[in-house]
Amino acid sequence: MVALLMPSGLRGAIVVKDGEAVAFLGDSITQAGWSNPGGYVRLVVKGLEANGVKITPIPAGIGGHESNQMLERLKRDVLDKKPTWMTLSCGVNDVWHGERGVPLEQYKANITAILDECRKAGVKVVVLTATVIGEDLENDTNAKLAAYNDFLRFIARERGCLLADVSRLFQDAIRGGNGSGRHLTTDGVHMNPSGDQLMAVGVLGALGLERDHLERARAAWQEIPDGAAIQASFVAGRGQTIRATRRVSLRDYERLLAVARQRGTNLQELANGLLAEEVRALLRPKGNYDSYEALFREMKPGEIGKVMEERLARRLEEVLKGGGQ
Repeated sequence: MVALLMPSGLRGAIVVKDGEAVAFLGDSITQAGWSNPGGYVRLVVKGLEANGVKITPIPAGIGGHESNQMLERLKRDVLDKKPTWMTLSCGVNDVWHGERGVPLEQYKANITAILDECRKAGVKVVVLTATVIGEDLENDTNAKLAAYNDFLRFIARERGCLLADVSRLFQDAIRGGNGSGRHLTTDGVHMNPSGDQLMAVGVLGALGLERDHLERARAAWQEIPDGAAIQASFVAGRGQTIRATRRVSLRDYERLLAVARQRGTNLQELANGLLAEEVRALLRPKGNYDSYEALFREMKPGEIGKVMEERLARRLEEVLKGGGQ
């Protein structure tokens, strides 16, 4: 469950109005924020709608993009579509890509140009600080990213833009979390459902939503049918890995998170364990196969995946009903 950490700088009223268009410029985090039913862009749209504000979203996230590429396509992907607002999520790839990334001084010039072009076009901007590159806040990339985020805070203040300080929200959540591991991302960078919700809370808070608004938004998010993807994997040896995915509502996702915590583990390990049990059940004496090699030889990869997804879905339902061990 994501705590509704209140972003600073709330203005006491929702500043985006019903019927306005909002563009979401960013990288793969923003792209997935739109393509996934429970992605942060979708949650921002749903959260505003739950509070009586229906916007026209303009998704403009492209995986792998850095600040120079976002500047190059700003006119085509955003300004030509005449939005009232734009959120800007940029910085992770500029740092994460290392020598292929964008040095700080060039990044500053790119971001400044993006904001200046938006101001000329009459587009109001919400600047998002960059989240994390690994959930170890003390690693070298996060240390480097800090200077990029400091600049984003400075330029947002100087240009009079709204600031969604999602970096600070992430740091607070990670420092307040239980144990090591990944709690907000799937791979240290890209969001899991908890990370998406925290990003959405940051953006909505910057747009003026207060605690009661955010609670209303959160209630609406819980009902998104396929808002979260639970992915499990089992290494069967000899380069063979069996994978299965089950989509659930955000409500059920958080219930499964709670079960995992009660069992002293995390949801990824819980799902992996359930899948492993089901794969092993295919082997004799209870199953029909003598070995994993026989399983892969006699079943097509697509068939294995389909069977395992059905079995994972059944086991997760058992957990939700309290019947799983």
